[in-house]
Amino acid sequence: MNEYKVKGLTCANCTRELQEEINKLPSGESASLSYNTGKLKVDHSIDLNKVKKILSSDGAFIEDGNDDHHDHQHQPGINWIALLSISAFLYVAGFITENFLNEYIAIGMFLAATVLSGYQTFLKGLKNLSKLKFNIETLMTIALIGALGIGEWKEGALVAILFGLNEYLEGLGMQKARKSMEKLLEIAPKEATVIENNEERIVSISSLGVDHIVLVRAGEKIPSDGIVIEGKSSVNEAAITGESMPVEKAINEPVFGGSINNEGILKIKITKAYEDSSLAKILHLVEEAQETKTPTELFINKFAKYYTPLIMIIAAFVMLIPPFLLDGSWGDWFYQGLAVLIVGCPCALVLSSPIAIVSGITKNARAGILIKGGVFLEQLGKVTTIAFDKTGTLTKGEPYVEDYIEYHPGFLQIAASIEKNSTHPIAKAIVNKAEGISYLPVEELTTVTGSGLVAQIEGVTYFLGNESHMKDLTFQQNVIDQIKQYKEKGMTIVILATDEDVLGIMGISDEIREESVNVIKNLHAAGIQHTVMLTGDHEKTAEKVAEKVGVKSYFASLLPDQKVAKIKELSNREKVAMVGDGINDAPALATADLGIAMGKGTDSAIETADIVLMQNHLGKLPNAIKSAKKVNSIIKLNIALALGLKLIALLLTIPGLLTLWIAILSDMGATILVTLISLTVIYEKK
Repeated sequence: MNEYKVKGLTCANCTRELQEEINKLPSGESASLSYNTGKLKVDHSIDLNKVKKILSSDGAFIEDGNDDHHDHQHQPGINWIALLSISAFLYVAGFITENFLNEYIAIGMFLAATVLSGYQTFLKGLKNLSKLKFNIETLMTIALIGALGIGEWKEGALVAILFGLNEYLEGLGMQKARKSMEKLLEIAPKEATVIENNEERIVSISSLGVDHIVLVRAGEKIPSDGIVIEGKSSVNEAAITGESMPVEKAINEPVFGGSINNEGILKIKITKAYEDSSLAKILHLVEEAQETKTPTELFINKFAKYYTPLIMIIAAFVMLIPPFLLDGSWGDWFYQGLAVLIVGCPCALVLSSPIAIVSGITKNARAGILIKGGVFLEQLGKVTTIAFDKTGTLTKGEPYVEDYIEYHPGFLQIAASIEKNSTHPIAKAIVNKAEGISYLPVEELTTVTGSGLVAQIEGVTYFLGNESHMKDLTFQQNVIDQIKQYKEKGMTIVILATDEDVLGIMGISDEIREESVNVIKNLHAAGIQHTVMLTGDHEKTAEKVAEKVGVKSYFASLLPDQKVAKIKELSNREKVAMVGDGINDAPALATADLGIAMGKGTDSAIETADIVLMQNHLGKLPNAIKSAKKVNSIIKLNIALALGLKLIALLLTIPGLLTLWIAILSDMGATILVTLISLTVIYEKK
């Protein structure tokens, strides 16, 4: 597929119609044209000239890479403003002339204003009429011909000016949302300084390969994912995680492309070509996300397709029934019918969803929350239950010594000396607990698989491990009581003993993340009714963690397939999101209505989940849910406004009070309101 940037798309409805035309071309069935991103994707073999012809029928064009980007972007805008301003001036002048000078001069001015602001619409409408294609331009053209035909020069001019202004404002709202999106995409680094044979050379990001060594100075962007091989610095990873706090990096530490080196010079060995880097994947996903249609949008588009012809039928009834059956005046009811036609414009309705969705996706992406499509944003706002995996999600997934009791003064020092060279997570927890204590020399060390270690220090043999490791030793009652107490609290037991004596006992647990308690509280406040914890750990540990973090229920000792079954069971009754760390939770994430993975750029998280929290914690989840709920309620409000204002306008035809300018104001008012309300998603109080 080839991808092109298209400028001049006037509205979501027109874009849909253009895509349908392109789909009819040979090799065009797979083509897609997105109003949200302004992008056209077509098959390599399609006749591009025919595509350009279809686009030009609606005033749209493929932006040429060689053109000056800015000129194209602003030229139509400037023209529109100039034309509309002159038209408005002529309209006011015509108004004054009519009352004080000459009616015919005034008519000339009204006509000039109509032509200036309405000729583009008029020409498009005539083309559409010849093809029997009924969209907003067609309706406007019929209304203009009708108004001028019955001598409503003033009304015709006002309709043309208001419509032009409406079209301009409508494009502006979407442009604002796209701009905000493009700003996000500018994060991508453009070039890199590669070191080869001790020489530096600057290369474009696309030619950067795996195993290249790059130099990143203070203030520069890291070009792609890699490993630090020289230097030490702090790095701003906000582009990836949305967290502005600097992260310290030293030799052998991983770094993300798009992060900014704060100080110092780093030499980095590239581990992924840019297009495979975390940032490239994120930006690609965010772009794709805007192109997916939500169920609401699909419904609106379908509705709009039938809505316009329906309005035309109603307009015909308004024009014909009163004069034929009720002795109404032909002129008056013909005029009312024209006004009804204008009410038929579905622009505000079709616009009620895309701006809000693009704004919601962009806003979350800036905060390091990847939502892979409008459909998932909509789902997130409807979730009532969130299921959490325990390890690595609510807890840190790293053991730590929660409590210990010392029966012998050298207990911690001996335990840490025995464990200091082990890579086992429990060993690390013990060494961390004894931080700052000097180590004793260990003479002999043997591992007994599954139970512990036997070590010799200064001629004494020590046993370090679980209870089964101490099978030859008889415990005193106080030791038995202490072990029982730690077990009831859901801790893992580590004992240090000699042949005769127990020197001390440690209770090891998985440390609860600092933010977990607050996150759960904020989720309940954000309208999540039910929080559930799922874990493979045993009952006691699960109970302790659930109680500490405040989840409403928990299920322990679950195997991965049992987690999936649990999610299915919950999904039968409510809308369920599953939050996991993305690696071992993939099946459960895929089963839930919505899979949310946390994983600092882990590929599997980005690939399996519908939503990815790029930070390695849950802190931003409540805000994401709030913004999703906001987007959903804004879309509902927008639909109600768009249809409500039209309904009021239609009801005015019953007493015969509907005028052309009221009709267009009802449409314009709805469009402007819908756009402004949608843009409030982006702007939020800090």
